[in-house]
Amino acid sequence: MGTYGYLFAIALILLFTKLFGLASAKVHMPQVVGALIAGVLLGPSCFGILEESDFLVKVSEIGVIMLMFTAGIDTDISELKKTGGAALVIAMLGVFAPILGCGGAYFFFFGSGFDFQNFINSAFVGVVFAATSVSITVETLTELDKIKSNVGATLLAAAIIDDIIGVVVLSVLTGISDKSVNPLLITFKIFLFFIFTAVVGFIVYHLFKKIAVHHAHNRRIAVWALAFCLIMSYCAERFFGVADITGAYFAGVILCNLTTMRQYVAKKMTVASYLFFSPIFFAGIGLRTNLSGITPKILIFAAVLFIMAVITKIIGCGIGARLFKMNSKDSLRIGVGMVARGEVALMVAQKGITSGNISPDILPAIVLCVILAALITPVLLKLSYNEKKQAQPLKGCA
Repeated sequence: MGTYGYLFAIALILLFTKLFGLASAKVHMPQVVGALIAGVLLGPSCFGILEESDFLVKVSEIGVIMLMFTAGIDTDISELKKTGGAALVIAMLGVFAPILGCGGAYFFFFGSGFDFQNFINSAFVGVVFAATSVSITVETLTELDKIKSNVGATLLAAAIIDDIIGVVVLSVLTGISDKSVNPLLITFKIFLFFIFTAVVGFIVYHLFKKIAVHHAHNRRIAVWALAFCLIMSYCAERFFGVADITGAYFAGVILCNLTTMRQYVAKKMTVASYLFFSPIFFAGIGLRTNLSGITPKILIFAAVLFIMAVITKIIGCGIGARLFKMNSKDSLRIGVGMVARGEVALMVAQKGITSGNISPDILPAIVLCVILAALITPVLLKLSYNEKKQAQPLKGCA
């Protein structure tokens, strides 16, 4: 495309992701589905207009960092405290069941032996399906007027916690996947990262708290918050061997309790991300998804992976709910509500490809499963709330 071809590439990505995102919204689907489809259409699978470049890769990385920072700053700590142990257990089972189920599916299809690398690769695929995209569930529960119910509150808290657990597990896997590094050293560095985060978090939280007294809605505070996010991302990767998105997420969590500035910063980050960075990230996933070389084996793998992605969440989270005395119907609703996958799954997939632990060949299967999970969750959730009403006696016959 020449020296200035990147300008044309950005323009196409922004236009196509917006158009297809609006089309997705029209059929009550997340706009991320439309953005993924836009990337596939622009990439080598269909029209072949665009191809991945170093510029797009770097912008995509900033996009994923901003998404995780926004997710962290939107974390509702009071919601986590409200549901307590139930949400924690549901989240833990909802993370480790997909790791075993989806990772096991990958190992069955592509594992060439019981060696270390095969187990790491399988675990990476499992972690892709560990996190829940709660936005789809929230939209459905709101429509059903169930968002403020016990099920709604528990689902929200569990989805937040399983994102945190999933990010931590991803960091551990990213560290130990490097065979040249001592696993004990990796564990120690991750431990140091959390100490670093706690110390820096304490200092930065109180610093921003003082600044927010007079500048809570000043543009400079959003700039400083983004700078803090990028520094945390850099430190996580550079000094502790932890995924940069982990640093970004916890940077957001550190600032999430600053109620006077939280909404303002989140709004500014969302605008910047929505206008430029996020469309390039999601389109980039689509550009990297080459459907032209898809094989029958990949299609069968995608079908098995999707089934495992659904049933592991329903069973794992459902069991967690039952352990805390929830009835069968509410336990099923909790499990179904945790089925949806979205942005975090795609972020983990990208990180796995970058680190060499997920083959680009199976990316079409992963993207297909994420889209199908997003499509099926509202349907299953609405069905779980459809109860047969008892027949009312006719007037005069009572």
